[in-house]
Amino acid sequence: MPTLPSWLTEPLWDPFTALLPQRPVYDPAHPLGCHRPRISDRIVFDKLLQLLRFGCSYQAIADTTCSATTIRNRRDEWIRLGIFTQFQRIALESYDRIVGLVLDQIAIDGSITKAPGGGEATGRSLVDRGKQGLKRSGMTDGYGIPLGRVLAGANCHDSPLLVPTLDLLHDDITVHLDSGYDSGKTRTILDQRGLKGRIAHKGEKAPIQATQRWHIERTHARQNAFHRLARCYERRASVINAFFDLADAIITVRSLIRRAWPTHRWHDRSTRRP
Repeated sequence: MPTLPSWLTEPLWDPFTALLPQRPVYDPAHPLGCHRPRISDRIVFDKLLQLLRFGCSYQAIADTTCSATTIRNRRDEWIRLGIFTQFQRIALESYDRIVGLVLDQIAIDGSITKAPGGGEATGRSLVDRGKQGLKRSGMTDGYGIPLGRVLAGANCHDSPLLVPTLDLLHDDITVHLDSGYDSGKTRTILDQRGLKGRIAHKGEKAPIQATQRWHIERTHARQNAFHRLARCYERRASVINAFFDLADAIITVRSLIRRAWPTHRWHDRSTRRP
């Protein structure tokens, strides 16, 4: 069974490969020029998709086509070059150009996932018997397209993460928040930035007050469908962010294809709606 359907994998690979640097198949510095050829970037990309989707170890996903060491080395090389960050930005820009981001209705919320291996951005989870956990303060547009996230330990409250999350914004917008942000400090922060806040009040039912927050809850669920993010064994924050950028790009491109299918035509467009 493929990791992702072909109608989604190919649109992901085309912009990703455009960001990759050109590398010779054989190392020109080799004295004989007869050593093993370089593993194809497409093979490593497919392996990273499998890692992200299934959450297994590098050794479990490695086979005769690509070793676990090659996957890690190529992953780190792409992180140093900023490939994953650029890839996620291209997906956002494409979605905004074709469909349009709903940037006047922003939702921010935190989500806690397991992190059994610990690492740079983890802490004791108060909702998981003190085990190591990872919290992300995510931000989406009014439709649920992920715009970015801030990583922290699971023992961090949502409210202190609001400022670094808002630093990702540049426009005068309305921000939808749950009751965890119901404080005078939060309202002061929003007022200083010229932002309008719709904050659920503590002790009252949130769906009535924050009717636009279900988009970010759906996005958290979509991100957690990638088992690499729902149970994180990576210890470096740069690697975690790289997998999040890859997952966000997949979510964005998938939403773009589904929303553009009734109104746009392209040469490899599926005859059935995705």
